[in-house]
Order: sequence, then C-alpha cells, then structure tokens
Amino acid sequence: MRAHFSKQGAREMEGSSTNLGRAFLCLRSGDCTLSGSALIWVVDELQYCMMAKGKRKSSEPKGRKITLKMAKLALKLTVDGKRRLDLSNMEITTFPKCILKLCDVDELDLSRNLLKKIPDSIAKFVNLCFLDLHSNQLDQVPKAIGRLHNLYSLNLCNNCLSTVGLPNEIGLLRKLRSLNLGMNVLESIPSSIAALKELRHLGLFNNHLTRVPECLRNLPYLETVNLKCNPIPLEDDKGIDPIQRVECLYLVRESCLCACCLQKVKDDRQRVNSRLNRGPAHRKSVFAGLNTPNSVVQEDQAIWR
Repeated sequence: MRAHFSKQGAREMEGSSTNLGRAFLCLRSGDCTLSGSALIWVVDELQYCMMAKGKRKSSEPKGRKITLKMAKLALKLTVDGKRRLDLSNMEITTFPKCILKLCDVDELDLSRNLLKKIPDSIAKFVNLCFLDLHSNQLDQVPKAIGRLHNLYSLNLCNNCLSTVGLPNEIGLLRKLRSLNLGMNVLESIPSSIAALKELRHLGLFNNHLTRVPECLRNLPYLETVNLKCNPIPLEDDKGIDPIQRVECLYLVRESCLCACCLQKVKDDRQRVNSRLNRGPAHRKSVFAGLNTPNSVVQEDQAIWR
C-alpha cells in the first residue's frame, strides 16, 4: 500500500516535533510510504536530534560520585592523632553531601578535583583545622567559611577566585596561621584579612595585584608573604614592613649536616673569626701617663684596663 504526504502535510510535519513522531509511527507500522522530499526532511531532522542529544550529553558533568563507604575508606589518622579525610585527585565535580556525616574530622582535603562551588554546609565541619581546596575551579568562597573558627590552615591556591569571590567573612578565622591565595585572578584582597592576627604565612603569587595590600601592615606575626608574579611596580615592592624579624635560631650538631653544608658553615665561621681578628683587640695600646713603658708594664697595664 502506498501513500504520499501532501505539501500541506509536509509543512505541518516540518513545524511540529509531534508530527515528526507521527511520521515515524506511520513508517514503523507500514501504513504509508513517505515521498522523497519528506523522507529527506525526516532524515535531516533525525540527524539534528541526535547531534543535539550528543551536545547535551557532553555538557553534563562527568565527575566521580563519592559514596559514604568510599569516604570512610579515605579516612586516615595522621601522625599527630588527627582524623584526616583525603578525597584529593578523585575527579569530583560537586561537593559530596555524604561527607557531612563525617563532619567531625580535623582535616579535609578536596584538592585536585573539578569543584566549582563549595556549599554553605561546609560550616558543619566545626572541628576543622586544615582545609585544602587547591587546584579546583572555584570562582567564589561561601560566607559560611567564616564559621570555621578552629581553622589554622586554608589553601585556595590554583582556582578562579576574583576579588568579589573572596568574602569579608574570611577575616573571622582568628586562628588562621597559613593562607594560600596564589594562582588566582585577585586584583585585591579583603581588608578584613587585617583581623587575622595569628597569620604567619600568606601566598598571593600569580595574581593580578598592582600594589602591596595595605592591610598586611597590621599583621603582627606575619613571617612570609609571597607576592611573586604580580604586576606590582618595583617602587612599591620595597618591603611590607621595614623591620626585619628573626624569631628563630636553629642549633644543630655537626653530625646532622651533610659535607657541603658543614663546609659552608666552617667557611662562614672562619670569615667571622678573621673579621674579629682584624678588630680593635689588635690595635696598638695607648697608655696615658706613661712616657716609655717597658714590656712588663705594658702587659700589666693591658690587664688592668
């Protein structure tokens, strides 16, 4: 049995996906045979639908799904007795909700993944003292991060953080000692960072900073600041604090040094001793009140003085 679509029917079919479905049903049941032009249109429409479906499929995240069982297996105990949840380098695209059941951990490592967002539920990790989120795709940090009052180390290096993506609430982390913001797109940092009075180490390398942040002058215990690879003019890069602090003196035994380091230490010591030998101790002594002192008197006078 042979039937042909009329021109009007073809036009209706072209304007409606429902008509396209009817045409396929008609072909499948064998009730009709399409004309050449209608068949070409059906084939083209089918190819378009397949391409669109392929595009939608490719745009979907292909991250790895983390289960509670996998998270428990990733739970480790550090040498100092802290519970560490290590989910780094696991191709995670979304924050695993299952790990909220392990929110009593002390350390959380989600680095080297594909995370684009950290939810406000991060605040449930109240015992967290170490949070590593480096090498993800984060463009903002939630304000809830300011509720992690026990945090002493925060690593946000190698993300997509801009100035607006870094909240002022980061200044509420009063126990924070190490903050790494390197390899982002920061043009400035929040002034609230001046409230981090315990901060020792700050990484700001490979950003878009054009000047040294003024708020860093208010950090009394700051030891190191990495500002490399920023477009800061040389005249503005003359030190954040003119006072050079030396707070640590390390004493080691000679047996703990390698041959190269030991030789360097000996050379430095010899250099210092040579400077001391050329000092005031070897200048000619001058004795007031003595016209021609003999050698004995000179030695006695030197002792008395």
